[in-house]
Amino acid sequence: MSSTPVSHTPASPASAPPAPASRTRDEIAAADAHSAHNYHPLPVVVASAEGAWMTDVEGRRFLDLLAGYSALNFGHGNARLIAAAKAQLDRVTLTSRAFHHDRFADFCARLAELCGKEMVLPMNTGAEAVETAVKTARKWGYEVKGVPDGHAKIVVAANNFHGRTTTIVSFSTDHEARDHYGPYTPGFEIVPYGDLTALEAAVTENTVAVLLEPIQGEAGVLVPPDGYLRGVRELTARRNVLFMADEIQSGLGRTGRTFACEHEDVVPDVYILGKALGGGVVPVSAVVADADVLGVFRPGEHGSTFGGNPLACAVALEVIAMLNTGEYQRRAAELGEHLHRELGLLVGGGAVEAVRGRGLWAGVDVAPSRGTGREVSERLMERGVLVKDTHGSTIRIAPPLVISKEDLDWGLEQLREVLAD
Repeated sequence: MSSTPVSHTPASPASAPPAPASRTRDEIAAADAHSAHNYHPLPVVVASAEGAWMTDVEGRRFLDLLAGYSALNFGHGNARLIAAAKAQLDRVTLTSRAFHHDRFADFCARLAELCGKEMVLPMNTGAEAVETAVKTARKWGYEVKGVPDGHAKIVVAANNFHGRTTTIVSFSTDHEARDHYGPYTPGFEIVPYGDLTALEAAVTENTVAVLLEPIQGEAGVLVPPDGYLRGVRELTARRNVLFMADEIQSGLGRTGRTFACEHEDVVPDVYILGKALGGGVVPVSAVVADADVLGVFRPGEHGSTFGGNPLACAVALEVIAMLNTGEYQRRAAELGEHLHRELGLLVGGGAVEAVRGRGLWAGVDVAPSRGTGREVSERLMERGVLVKDTHGSTIRIAPPLVISKEDLDWGLEQLREVLAD
């Protein structure tokens, strides 16, 4: 079945949705009555989705320019991925790692091959994979590098986003994510992102790893200075420190390459993967490295009931097969070039202060005169386009890699008109 996208662009903005209707209000009120308010979603209630489009409970259609923060790189309801999931559902979905199953070995082998590494440790969520990487680095530091037990240090970057567990927020600089969750886990040193001098100064004999996002997503799609990742790779290799790349949002095609690190021809010691690895069907994450790193684990020392389950492996195997064609990386590169060219035209006209990103991924800093990022997102929603704000004035654009150029252009036209109002 061809993966060529079919455009479903509305004939005109007149077909875009008005303010939330009664059923939407009722659904949101019902959710608010029994759910903790850990998110502030836009007031749209999705009922179905296909490709780059979602339909709400009122029957109104929306162009998805967020793609679940890269979890939906291959679009909603991708036929290949749904077929793989359905076939596995009829066989076996979960064994726990108490037993072997017949999809596990192939999944580990194919993912290791995709990454150019030897071993895979599968988990479920991105945060779980980051936690696993932290444990990996510390254990490697004590058992391989020879750091005194309890003294391992991991260097991280300011404005990072690696998840929301207690340990991870301990090295966050985002007050909303961090405040009132202490006492915090020690063992982390925070340096400015993109600053090699500060990074080198922070590395000591007890440093076991440098943990970075090759592009910082939650911070506003921040791309580091050219040569930064190469410098990190050289420094960590020279000082016998693991370079751990959190490619949970940036990896698996989003930036026009399989991994964002490839833009600087860098291969980290450890890949941390998630989101798109589950194809938007099931949560799948993994830590991928060579045997001299992941080989520190012995039975019983780490685990996950659902990590590497048969259903997850079946879907992820299809994701890997799709990435091996190179089609999705090419689409992200080609459409990404078009996206950044069009967004670049908005800078300097008083509506947009800056645009950053790579491939089909952009952070757009909206001028204060045009409203907050939240307000711009709400106005786009009213026109049938869904994006999400971050850090006040920034909106993120990250459509499914299967989006058609026509649909992307229609979405960009809505953005231009919203910013012109």
